[in-house]
Amino acid sequence: MSDQAAKPAKPARRSHAQAREEAINQIIDIATQEFVEKGLAGARIDEIAGRATKRKIYYYFDGKDELYRAVLERAYRRVRESEDAVDTDSGTALEALRRLIEHDVRYHSQHPELVRLVMNENIHRAEHLKQIEGLPQGNRKVIELLEKLIARGQAEGSMRAGIDPVDLHLNMTALSFYNVSNQFTFAHNFGVDMTSPEAVERRARQVADIIIAWVTHKD
Repeated sequence: MSDQAAKPAKPARRSHAQAREEAINQIIDIATQEFVEKGLAGARIDEIAGRATKRKIYYYFDGKDELYRAVLERAYRRVRESEDAVDTDSGTALEALRRLIEHDVRYHSQHPELVRLVMNENIHRAEHLKQIEGLPQGNRKVIELLEKLIARGQAEGSMRAGIDPVDLHLNMTALSFYNVSNQFTFAHNFGVDMTSPEAVERRARQVADIIIAWVTHKD
C-alpha cells in the first residue's frame, strides 16, 4: 500500500452556511436555558455571552428580544417537526390518533423548555410570537393533520360528527402540558412524581384514552 493510500481522508470542510447554522444553534441552545430559567425580563445577554461571546451574539442577532424570538421560533418548529415524524398513515384513524397523542405527551415531558417558554410568552400576551413571520402558518400543519385524521375516522365510522380540529389540538396540548407545567406543585401536594418514565407512559395512555373517548362518544 502506498503512503498516499494509507493517509486517512481529511474531514469534509464545512460550508459557510453550515458553520453559520451551527453557530446560531449553539447560541440559541445557551439562550434557551437562560430564558427558561429567568424569563425574558430576567435573562441577561452577559450571562448568555459567558458561554458564547457577546460579539458572536450581536453578529447574528440585534439584541435580546430578537434572540428570544429565535428561541421561541425554534421551539415551536421542533415540536411541529416531531409530529410530522409520527406515523399517522398506517392502521385505523383511531390508532394513528393514539400514536400522535402519546407522542405529544412524551414530547412535552422530554422538552420542558417548550412548556416554560410558552408559559412565559403568555405572560407577555404573545407579544413576541406576533412578531415571528410565518409562525401561525407553521403551526397550522398540526391542524391540517388532525383534519385529515378526523375525516378518515368519520369515513371509517369510528369518530363522531362535529369534531373541531382546533378543539382537538387544544385538548391534546392541554393534557400534555399539565404534566410539565404543574409537576412541582402537584408533586408537593400529592406526593406524585410526574417525571418518571413510568409516570410519563401512564399519562400518555391516559390522555389518549380520554381524547379517544371524546372523539368517539355519540349521543
